[in-house]
Amino acid sequence: MKTLSTWRALNAALHDILEDTPTAFVMGEDITTWGTGGGIYGVTKKLVTNFGPDRVRDTPISEEVMISAAVGAAMKGSRPILEIMYSDFSFLGFDGIINQAAKARYMFGGQFDVPFVLRTNGGSGIGKAGQHSQSLETLFAHIPGLEVVVPGSPGDAYGLLRTAVASNNPTIFLEHKNLYYDKGPVSFEPIPFGQARIARQGTDVTVVATQQMLKRSLAAAEVLQDQHGISIEVIDPRTLYPFDMDTVITSVRKTRHLLVAHEAVRDYGWGAEFVASVVEEAWNDLDAAPRRLGGNRSPIPYSEKLESAVIPAEPEIVASVLALRNATVKV
Repeated sequence: MKTLSTWRALNAALHDILEDTPTAFVMGEDITTWGTGGGIYGVTKKLVTNFGPDRVRDTPISEEVMISAAVGAAMKGSRPILEIMYSDFSFLGFDGIINQAAKARYMFGGQFDVPFVLRTNGGSGIGKAGQHSQSLETLFAHIPGLEVVVPGSPGDAYGLLRTAVASNNPTIFLEHKNLYYDKGPVSFEPIPFGQARIARQGTDVTVVATQQMLKRSLAAAEVLQDQHGISIEVIDPRTLYPFDMDTVITSVRKTRHLLVAHEAVRDYGWGAEFVASVVEEAWNDLDAAPRRLGGNRSPIPYSEKLESAVIPAEPEIVASVLALRNATVKV
């Protein structure tokens, strides 16, 4: 067990993967040349030094070509790990992701797998504006055939990336750009998909949150405990598909209240899917209607103050929990 930052945990995972998996290789824009040779956030640092240019490849600035090439390589038996500099740029290659990678096994009668990992980052908090700061996880989670990973800690980043590359399914691995330098324990073991983590034990309200909103929910839980005597259980889904609804249902049956918080735009977000599943499976265990908290229906502004205004912070989480606890209508 070591304490590492998220980017170092990811870097360690890539080193271990390339060492253990001969068919794996890494590709992406400037992953060997940017800064000290680690890509824009350092995740691929020293990979080309240790494994050579055949297994760590810089690509042209063409997401459509990069994604299609990686999908084709996966179909032929390799395990490509493609870094897209920002998740927003993946739109340029959506045909390769959605119409090819996600559907190939079904369209060709299971003749081959597509063990392809698309590593990229999303989220706000460092002033990258509207075309570099979106949270797109719901779009990917909606597509049959894709696995969607949203690590919220350095340990999860390492363990889930190991599992992603070992998977025979196409996997969208969404890191958060504002968490790369957060530190935490790393056990250097794979973490199964579809297994949520209880980040904080509690008895009064269940909060389901990912990545930056997970971090803010944990901070809000401290405020709620200290100032209001409310005990919050915080659950990190880790993967949005497959998702672990059993852990959420078990928690809701204990707390009888549910808040789902995500950075992505609230409207039509993945939070609604979790709320709907809880309502369908645990209606009689609820003491109040579940609530969703998400980003405003707006592009992410460049201005730091405006950026902060459109994404929920700790005070909004606290207010949502208090409103949930004070709800007078028993459903």
